[in-house]
Amino acid sequence: MKRMIVVLSFVAALFVAAGPATAGGTAAPLSTPELKKVIGSGKKNTIVFFANPMGGPCNAQKQIIDQLFKDRGGNFNVAVVSTMKQEDQQAFYEYGIRSLPTLVIVDKKGKIAQFFPPGIQSYETLAATLDKTK
Repeated sequence: MKRMIVVLSFVAALFVAAGPATAGGTAAPLSTPELKKVIGSGKKNTIVFFANPMGGPCNAQKQIIDQLFKDRGGNFNVAVVSTMKQEDQQAFYEYGIRSLPTLVIVDKKGKIAQFFPPGIQSYETLAATLDKTK
């Protein structure tokens, strides 16, 4: 019985971690005005940055994204989904975001290309992912 509870807990944790929106060709939800504008343009890949602007890890991630954007001449978009904006709350549910910071890469076609686990992603990781995203 204990073993079954452990297994079921593990499976449930996997579903929570994956969330409703996952990589692999799933259309990116566009539930905020910024997501509609940035992803909906369809001209560039987009980093969707789920953040609490008051949090230290989120600010550290923002600095990495800003440096990458500067170094790459703005060849990708950034859409920030903030805990501080009421209109952004639905996006947290649709993407299954439970911890911050969390990043999602959306390709030019509006499909989720990469769903990163929560935590700070390095400059190199983001650059490599953007390079392989068509």
